[in-house]
Amino acid sequence: MVNVSPIRTEADYEAALARAAELMDALAGTPEEDELDVLADLIDAYEDRHFPVGDPDPIDAIEFFMDQQDLSRADLIPYIGSRAKVSEVLSGKRSITMSMARALHEHLGIPADVLLQKQVPKDDGSLAELAAERFPLKEMAKRAWIPDLPDLKKHATELVASLLERAGGPDAHAAVPLYRKNNLRRINAKTDPYALRAWCWQVLASANDDPPGVSYKHGIITPDFLTEVARLSPSEDGPLRARNYLADHGIALRVEHHLPRTHLDGAAFWLPGRPPVIGLTLRYDRIDNFWFSLLHELAHLGCHLDGSSEAFVDDLELPSDDAREAKADEWAQEALIPSVDWDRSTLWEEPTPLKVIYFANSLGIHPAIVAGRIRYKTGNYRLLSQLVGTGMVRQQFQAV
Repeated sequence: MVNVSPIRTEADYEAALARAAELMDALAGTPEEDELDVLADLIDAYEDRHFPVGDPDPIDAIEFFMDQQDLSRADLIPYIGSRAKVSEVLSGKRSITMSMARALHEHLGIPADVLLQKQVPKDDGSLAELAAERFPLKEMAKRAWIPDLPDLKKHATELVASLLERAGGPDAHAAVPLYRKNNLRRINAKTDPYALRAWCWQVLASANDDPPGVSYKHGIITPDFLTEVARLSPSEDGPLRARNYLADHGIALRVEHHLPRTHLDGAAFWLPGRPPVIGLTLRYDRIDNFWFSLLHELAHLGCHLDGSSEAFVDDLELPSDDAREAKADEWAQEALIPSVDWDRSTLWEEPTPLKVIYFANSLGIHPAIVAGRIRYKTGNYRLLSQLVGTGMVRQQFQAV
């Protein structure tokens, strides 16, 4: 019988999140998995009460349901009327009529109250199309991302606009549009787009407030560069050394704890005229997770971003059929543990702690990285728990 306490306070909520993170790798059919299921329901209920998410814009909702059901614009013609009308509706040039809303609700399952909302202009590089009061203002103020004023909602527009300006203005706004699959590569369907955007802007703002002291030289992020970064991992303060090493090469690394209703490991940004930026959440505070997340985002900078108003935002638990995500995974995996060495190893036969440490030392990497790879490949997350470095990363960044 799973013994889980109700979540009544913020302290209860934080404790539940921490416990859920510990149980995330629980095996199917175990008491730990049952406990995780109960915790997830309690956390969702608490977040529904305290971090409510408003309805999305009608056009964003249509695009989201199109993505979920793998529909093209042509598939909407029976419900909207013609190819031209579909184009005009999705571009915001034509309003959704009652008959369109009825058909879309009946055949695609889009909630009628969402479709009948007042439409807002599409993303034009300003805050015009955003409902500023839907940002998680209370939590943002608690973290000092915005000033903690007496009536946050009353000042929502100016507070959000100020954060956006610090983040980079229109370029930062365009980097993380709401409900755009082509920009948000690996995103959980339950993610609150306003909380996601707030987190991204804070990462960019923090990087702009304290940029690297040297300029970035284009082309330096290569597989060999990732390997050099990975070789910093054996040191106790390896994560801080990595941050300093990247800063010495003009790359900003920022750690910001994820907001409720975001499901993130990290993100990569590279806005025009500014240094490249990596943001990490450390939602799984483990050494193996830190190094893979870091190198994955570095790979995005090296392979896919070059001063463009775009972002890669990653929940690395999710599978992805995007070739760019596969390439970033490959770069990170090869930099940490080259496939030729992995294939030659005998770790599969008996992955003991001693063998893991010996193999890691031979590659010049932290044993947590090898232990994490074995756990991932075998699907057995009870293996080598003592080696993955739980709780040993976040404290380093909090201490500076």
